[in-house]
Amino acid sequence: MATGTVLVIEDERTLVGILTDYLRREGFRVETAYDGARGLELWRAARPDLILLDIMLPGVDGLEVARRVRAESSVPIIMLTARDEEVDKLLGLGLGADDYVVKPYSPREVVARVKAVLRRASGAVEAPTTFTVGSLFVDDAAYEARCGDDLLPLTATELRLLAALAREPGRVKRRAELLTSLGDGLADERTVDAHVKNLRRKLGPCRDLLETVRGVGYRLRGA
Repeated sequence: MATGTVLVIEDERTLVGILTDYLRREGFRVETAYDGARGLELWRAARPDLILLDIMLPGVDGLEVARRVRAESSVPIIMLTARDEEVDKLLGLGLGADDYVVKPYSPREVVARVKAVLRRASGAVEAPTTFTVGSLFVDDAAYEARCGDDLLPLTATELRLLAALAREPGRVKRRAELLTSLGDGLADERTVDAHVKNLRRKLGPCRDLLETVRGVGYRLRGA
């Protein structure tokens, strides 16, 4: 059985009830909030292991909640949205969210995504290894990456993606392969593009090492 606390911030009470039942059935503790302000209060009080966060909330919306949380914490966030436009997905992921789910969704799918994101965040990697590519240093056991002497503010998902690329510098990795490296067979390949966009923004002077190979995927340029 799973363990840990999930904070559900969602204003549709029926959905909250269904998600709560499914998560508790899998062994999770669940905290719930129906608006952004209360969600922020509970996040600070409960310090959950993961947040399920609706974008369209009354008062403080989900994007603002994500901004405030991410300014203080790297807790995994899965965005819930009723709109399928790419801009909503990319904006949510650009704020440091680890995944997104578009409504209507299956509660089982949400629980599966929660487990996948928590596995990534827990540091469950095949073999703790460090990698150096030019000025970039990645330690996937410590979940830490540096560009020169500067510690990079990466989420757990971004670190896993960077480590997957750093294992084989110079080799192009397809989006599907990177999804497999992340241990997430549920997300679509556009999720990788969004994470890469966010990762490139955070790499600082090392961003030039990350290359896009059009129509194929991504690689870290061997140095």
